This record gives sequence, C-alpha cells and structure tokens, in this order.
Amino acid sequence: MVRIKERYLLVNILYPDALKNVKPNEPDLAVLHKPTTNDLTPQAILRAIREQVRVLFGDYGSGLIERNLLVKYLSNATSTFILRVHREQYRLVWAALTFMDELPIKNGQACTFRVVHVGGTMRKVETAAIRRHKALKLAVEKQMAGKESDVLDTLFGSSDSAHRMQGVVLDAEDEDDNAGEVDEEEEDDG
Repeated sequence: MVRIKERYLLVNILYPDALKNVKPNEPDLAVLHKPTTNDLTPQAILRAIREQVRVLFGDYGSGLIERNLLVKYLSNATSTFILRVHREQYRLVWAALTFMDELPIKNGQACTFRVVHVGGTMRKVETAAIRRHKALKLAVEKQMAGKESDVLDTLFGSSDSAHRMQGVVLDAEDEDDNAGEVDEEEEDDG
C-alpha cells in the first residue's frame, strides 16, 4: 500500500494596516500579530483558498486541491493556522495565500497571509509554531522593556542567528544513526 505524502503549511495572519494607528506604548510586533476575530472559521479559510486557487489556476488547479485541502489547526488568539495539502500541490495553495489580502469573512479586515513553515509532519510544524511564538513573545517583551529590536530581524531572523542555527544543524547527529553500532569500549568490557 502506498502512503499519501502531504505537506503541512504553518500560516500567520498579519495586520500591516494596524501599524498606522499604533499607540506609543504599544509594541509594533504585538499590533502586527494581533488576535483574529472569532468569526473566522476553518470552513471560511478553506472556501477562500479554494476560490483564490480557482481564480489563479482555473478549474485545473481547483480540481487538484479539492479533495486534500484541510485546516488542521486554527488559533484565533495567535492568528495562526495549519493547512494540510498533498505534497505536489502545496505550492498552488501557497501562491493562493500570497494573493489573499483580506479575512474571508463579511466585511473582512485587510491582512496578509504569511506561510512561515512547510513541513512533512504535523509534529514538526507544531514544534515550529511553538518555537516561533516563544521568539515572538521574547521580542515583544524586549520592545516593552525599551530594548528596541528591529522588526524585520525579529520576523525573519537576523543573519547572526541564521549562521548559529546552520552550525547547530550541521553538527547534529540522529540517534538512529548509531542504533546498530557497538562502541569499542563496550566490546572490550564484554
């Protein structure tokens, strides 16, 4: 039996228009990542994505994503959702999200849908979501404490942190790689 391969897209909803009316004591990041209204439902998101794919790619694109597009998680408090889509069609959905510019509800507010992570398993995407929200929380706390950090560095990561992360990933080793091997020290003892 063949396993169906899927991709999970972690999507943040950002509100850039809210930055125009920001109060002096409010951090920019908190305003940009404000909570989404409870009127936004998974069904509304799916309807809007399907409509946008139909507009961009016609009936062909609409037919490709029709059966395997699903909202696995939606948090209105964090303005985050996770989509599941077939591996070959995730770029169509990503393109549709890029062109969506308002919430798919009545009198929807202007917003930006930003795909921040693409993963092969739900667990990896959940881990990425938790890691991003912890980093966002720390950045907002820094801004509140008066230690202004660059908004773009916070959202996209600074070049220093990217180099550090790359070094960590290159030095990492899977536990499964050494599962079948016996250390030389263990051979000598037994």
